[in-house]
Amino acid sequence: MTVLRTPEGRFADLPDYPFRPNYTQVATVGTEPLRMHYVDEGPEDGQVVLLVHGQPTWSYSYRKVIRTLVAQGLRAIAPDHIGFGRSDKLSEPTDYILERHVHWLHSFVASLDLRNVALVVHDWGGPIGLSVLARDPDRFARVVATNTVLHTADPSLAGKLGWALHGVGNAQVTVQEALLDYVMFYQRAPDIRPSLFVQAASGPLPAEVLAAYDAPFPDRSFKAGLRQMTTLVPLTRNDPGAAIGRATMASLERWERPFLTAFSDGDVATRGWDTVFQERIPGARGRDHVTIHGAGHFVQEQKGEELGRIIAGFTSSA
Repeated sequence: MTVLRTPEGRFADLPDYPFRPNYTQVATVGTEPLRMHYVDEGPEDGQVVLLVHGQPTWSYSYRKVIRTLVAQGLRAIAPDHIGFGRSDKLSEPTDYILERHVHWLHSFVASLDLRNVALVVHDWGGPIGLSVLARDPDRFARVVATNTVLHTADPSLAGKLGWALHGVGNAQVTVQEALLDYVMFYQRAPDIRPSLFVQAASGPLPAEVLAAYDAPFPDRSFKAGLRQMTTLVPLTRNDPGAAIGRATMASLERWERPFLTAFSDGDVATRGWDTVFQERIPGARGRDHVTIHGAGHFVQEQKGEELGRIIAGFTSSA
């Protein structure tokens, strides 16, 4: 196992990202201890808001949210998954499995001994972060889910999702063609750049912002985790990720603490999951859930201040 570490110079003078880097060691079965990076801003005794990013982004995507939360007196903590951002990167794609991502994040939460946490999850931050909550629920006080999923390939999802992924009968699945195209592109493209996908879903962005999204990956050798994460999408009920998703959903179906969805109106890839969460999670029922207008998948990039205000208001509510 080869561990790579992006040179610090790649992160110099990133636009609107003045945050001091912090690091802690995380561990899981089958790997050596690794260094995970995180942003930690705001008062040390403030309410903790844990911001969990997805793919292909890193904590940079939450920069506007962080600034807004800190202005409200909250403590914003935004880790980078192993393989992303300033965190360590393993060189082999098969070193990355969903179970390890869950363990790494759980190890992070435990190493900082985070408690009474307001968990915010986006994209892959949902399957990873919500699975940590399912395994250690007493550390968490509430959840905000934005443009995320929890794929289980369950037949009951038929007709409910913008991008279909559900079992049919005993041995078939229905999968959205666009989702398969996305997974295959990440495996077959000679090279991949996070900025390509962020801009495609967000519209034109300044060149220096696009460069910041690409900063963690100086060359292809650093991109194993970035490339591999799409293969972890559970496309069948037999996939280990689907089993994790089902166990996590079963736990969430007993979750009575506050749960808010704040999805954008322009993200077909996660459309419908807000309704699934609202229907299945007791803590989500009867709440005034939010639709963020005028944003695509990367809502933090397009509407970061608005998302930050939503999180701050929800965190301070009863």
